[in-house]
Amino acid sequence: MDKFEKLSGTAAPMPLINIDTDMIIPKLFLKTIKRSGLGVNLFDEMRYDDDRNEIPDFVLNKPAYRDAKIIVAGDNFGCGSSREHAPWAIKDFGISCVISTSFADIFFNNCFKNGILPIILPKEQVDILMEDAQNGANARIEIDLAAQTITSADGKVISFEVDAFKKQCLLEGLDDIGLTLKKSSAIDAFESAAATARPWV
Repeated sequence: MDKFEKLSGTAAPMPLINIDTDMIIPKLFLKTIKRSGLGVNLFDEMRYDDDRNEIPDFVLNKPAYRDAKIIVAGDNFGCGSSREHAPWAIKDFGISCVISTSFADIFFNNCFKNGILPIILPKEQVDILMEDAQNGANARIEIDLAAQTITSADGKVISFEVDAFKKQCLLEGLDDIGLTLKKSSAIDAFESAAATARPWV
């Protein structure tokens, strides 16, 4: 996956609490095992009416937020079923960071494995960023993962915590497969030694 070092982009405000994975990507779209192509169906039931027309009031349909790279969300984001399609859809849409006061555990961990940085902040700080995000195209946030800082459009700097191992994986662009491949030399050596020691296996 792509390395996550610094991210600068528009932040879309989604203050609704308990945004679950079925809202993020409805079960209708879980038939695919491809990570690409799901962005068009992100928040599908909130973005489109029954005739597949865009609902103008939905935040990601508004001109200022169509190219949002960050979501500032309400509490307990990503709750519900454990479908990995949820972070796939978020990433495919172009969003690489979600900021909230809390996340469902499985969704939280799936984000890191798919190149998305989920940031947990106290409510007071999320409220500040949520208010800033109301400013539309001017609501640009810069996230520096190495420094673990968020810089708002007016220059306010907020620090955040992140697990050191997960941070390093994002910085290096390593998912589970990438982590395994880093050990490919050791794996090859083990397999070679095992084949010599036990040729009958």
